[in-house]
Amino acid sequence: MQTTDLLCPPEELGISQAKLDDLMTRVRHEVDDGLLPAVQVALAKDGKLALFESYGNATNDSLFAIFSATKAITSAAAWLLIQDGKLDISSKVIDLVPEFAANDKGEITVEQLFTHTAGFPHAPFRVTDWADKEKRYKRFSDWRTTWAPGTRYEYHPTSSMWVIAEIIERVSGEDFQAFVRQHISDALGLPDLYVGAPDEVHDRIVEITLEGEPLTAEDYEKMGLPAPPVTEVTPDTILNFNTDVARRTPVAGGGGIMSAAELALFYQALLGQCASGASPWNEETMAMAREVRTGDLMDMTVGTTTNRGLGICIAGDGKRNLRGFGHTNSEHAFGHAGAGGQIAWADPATGISFAYCTSGHDQNPIRQGRRSISISNKAAVCAD
Repeated sequence: MQTTDLLCPPEELGISQAKLDDLMTRVRHEVDDGLLPAVQVALAKDGKLALFESYGNATNDSLFAIFSATKAITSAAAWLLIQDGKLDISSKVIDLVPEFAANDKGEITVEQLFTHTAGFPHAPFRVTDWADKEKRYKRFSDWRTTWAPGTRYEYHPTSSMWVIAEIIERVSGEDFQAFVRQHISDALGLPDLYVGAPDEVHDRIVEITLEGEPLTAEDYEKMGLPAPPVTEVTPDTILNFNTDVARRTPVAGGGGIMSAAELALFYQALLGQCASGASPWNEETMAMAREVRTGDLMDMTVGTTTNRGLGICIAGDGKRNLRGFGHTNSEHAFGHAGAGGQIAWADPATGISFAYCTSGHDQNPIRQGRRSISISNKAAVCAD
């Protein structure tokens, strides 16, 4: 079965064609204006696609790097082990990965890896280190915390997810990339969902470009906003995903490559709607994953509480637009965005899941954020 086989007339899914048309007009805007070279979008409900369209220099056969939207997929792989009773999130990481223990990291729990409260957000790790276990374990050992685990929230762009991938390997006895392929891609009937893509599909991946001008410290000052902290997500890091080695490496925190259709249908499975059969995740597991675990901890980059579940964001209160959702999403919506403006969420209130992928990494985060909110606002209300 091909993903496009799941395309269905919108009205059969309770989706308004007029609202889809309004959404698509908004999605095309940056491509029509010349800011973004390629965009792909998908909206799904009841396990099927109501919308799957591509604009610019992309077709529906194109694949996109989804960056940190990958975190939901890696997390969902680990949820299967939790569901089977093989992984306890209260466990200390060192009990599963002894090589992690050095430099006073012995108290870090598995749960803290998922919630970005583990205390090592800026730990270095080269993409090429993953394939060499000696280098991989040396990195784990060398890492140091910059604050006491569990005491604050600071986004870990890749470091904690590398450890989760290692835990998946140790607990399952399977290679991480193969585990995702078998238990998610194949189980859901989504052949183009990859975390680390094989060489034979690289010619379908749309090349990443940097678009627009980055804001200066003066620009942020004029807007009355603090300049964002410098992280490992640099322009060079983003463009590195145009290389074959980065594309084929299963970067657990950012190496997902797929179509928007695959991403939207993955989220349908998390809602319990799976065209290939029963969803691998039961209702109890999803309730566990969507439980907000970060309490009153603040994300200082956006000035609101983090609302983190087990590897995913939960929309929550009226500040949900600062967490990667639209104002029109319900408080129960969940998902994870990605660098450059990738959007991925599901909303249990409507049964809609939505994915937006672009190859153009907008270097203006304010414009990028406003675009994501505007598009999500229109996607979230497409149900009749």
